[in-house]
Amino acid sequence: MTHQASLPDHDGQRRSSTAVPPAPALEVRSLHITFRERRSEVHVLDGLSLQVQPGEFVSLIGPSGSGKSTLFHIIGGLTAPDAGSVLMDGQDVTGEKGRIAYMPQQPALFPWRTVEDNVLLPEELRGASKTAARENARSWMERAGLAGFEKAYPHTLSGGMQQRAAFLRALMSPQEVMCLDEPFSALDALTRSDMQRWLLDIWEDTRRSVLMITHHIEEALLLSDSIYILSARPGTILKRVEVPFPRPRREDILNDPSFISLKTEISAIMREEQHKH
Repeated sequence: MTHQASLPDHDGQRRSSTAVPPAPALEVRSLHITFRERRSEVHVLDGLSLQVQPGEFVSLIGPSGSGKSTLFHIIGGLTAPDAGSVLMDGQDVTGEKGRIAYMPQQPALFPWRTVEDNVLLPEELRGASKTAARENARSWMERAGLAGFEKAYPHTLSGGMQQRAAFLRALMSPQEVMCLDEPFSALDALTRSDMQRWLLDIWEDTRRSVLMITHHIEEALLLSDSIYILSARPGTILKRVEVPFPRPRREDILNDPSFISLKTEISAIMREEQHKH
């Protein structure tokens, strides 16, 4: 959607001008990659393209083995594509590391560091004042329900608390784009539901640009502004779904007929794709 802005003309009158929309926070253009072994080739991505606008929460769902994790490795600069490019704020960053904040499936907290020291690690690495970093970390930990656990070590926390700490560490990274790789997949159903509500509250305050991998359609609809449905391998985008529900969102939306209808539509697309292979 474009916005009209009025600018003074040479004669002093106001004229209308169309404002240039900002570049996507993240843009993936026509990625292709094939992994080659001695006697075989595995075609993983086939012209995959997607965008994450500034402040947008985007989910990517698709079958297992469809190249979702490979996509994250390419975005993070860990794997080079055969063709295609990765752009951030309109700048080509293909192959560059350190451009995203990343949260893997497992919390991956350093066991020898306290929870607080894990959370403030990104600010420590970029040379921020230790006092300011610690104050910031403690403020976020209090909001995340981790107050009182600052000096605890990761192994003493529940799975949900470890995931909160891992998310806060990603949140405190200076990068604008956050990539979340099935962050709640290892949690039980009740803890997962709690984490979804918590993430909604935190994200709605910060509005970071997020790309999240999930297999959970309901989770994607609850959290996201838009959803990309990925095909089976070789991965390409089958459809982009705009999520129409206003924010802030709460769990009671799960029972809304329009929510159920959209969930059914996405399920049908994914089932049809599975039956092709």
